[in-house]
Amino acid sequence: MTQLKLKVIISGGGTGGHIYPAIAVAQTLQKRLNNQVEFLFVGASDRMEMEKVPKAGYAIEGLWISGLQRSLSAKNLLFPIKVISSVVKSLGIINRFRPDLAIGFGGYASGAMMYAATLKGIPTMIHEQNSYAGITNKILKNRVNKIGVAYDKMERFFPANRIVKTGNPVRLDILQSGDKRDAAIHFFGLNPNRKTLLIIGGSLGARTINQSIEKDLELLNMAEINVIWQTGKLFESQKAAKQDAGFCLKVAPFIYEMDLAYAAADIVISRAGALSIAELAIVGKPTILVPSPNVSEDHQTKNALALVEKDAALFIKDIDAKEELVPAVLDLLVDTVKQKQLSANIKALAITDAAERIVDELLALKK
Repeated sequence: MTQLKLKVIISGGGTGGHIYPAIAVAQTLQKRLNNQVEFLFVGASDRMEMEKVPKAGYAIEGLWISGLQRSLSAKNLLFPIKVISSVVKSLGIINRFRPDLAIGFGGYASGAMMYAATLKGIPTMIHEQNSYAGITNKILKNRVNKIGVAYDKMERFFPANRIVKTGNPVRLDILQSGDKRDAAIHFFGLNPNRKTLLIIGGSLGARTINQSIEKDLELLNMAEINVIWQTGKLFESQKAAKQDAGFCLKVAPFIYEMDLAYAAADIVISRAGALSIAELAIVGKPTILVPSPNVSEDHQTKNALALVEKDAALFIKDIDAKEELVPAVLDLLVDTVKQKQLSANIKALAITDAAERIVDELLALKK
């Protein structure tokens, strides 16, 4: 007798912070059920999930949906039409695919799909990656069956009886990066006798972080350290790679081998996206966070402050980065006591089995 496959819709996107946890959960569920599961991802038709999800091996359908513009814009007049259109299309997808379960990871496409799933009586779960809930998940909070969260005190946003603390899922290679330092130093061509600074700002880069590093690159050179610098696609900083022959500076628009980058790093500069923080906690690196001010409800600052309260990271405002970032790095490089303190405290926040916890809660909803 042929075993019927479990059919699951996974929705979310717009940023890597929504997409990569969704893929991690799909991979974990696939492994748990010995591939007896069929997935359909649903995202926004013009966002990065339409490339990243198929690259991971999963089918995806796109919705005509985008967020409200912060400034006055004619595009906002289309928003109600896009929402209605996306909910209608989502209902059609559900009727055709006939899912047993649906899970959403945030973003406007997730809002439309998960709303449609609740209308059809599909068992549903959403996952909130940030310490400050996004608008989509807040709208869905009373409609879904279960809400996975990564931070404490989320009862201020969601019904307490639906919350389960799961953490944020990270990729398997990140979980296994701890014993790769020698391989990482060799891979990046670094000096094994020097400390290494890793600079990451997301796949598109972080303008202020990049400008701050470029401004004080000579100070880092004089400090005799290795630097791995992910600039992002939008920042042409290759000109910054003009350095003295002895300066171990590796510049790239994007680093695919993030497990090796983390393994090589002694100190990390990062934005404060939820996925980045989850990864930094897993690898336990002393970190200086420079939250992006250009995100909804300033949630990156709230993520960063949640760590600062526990002495698990240092925090510099984006507006102050050009003057304060590199001096803070140089201070931390010589303060080994502070490095150990930050490392221990951020590692204490790590949840290494987040994807497994989410899969447990999702499967428990199956009727």
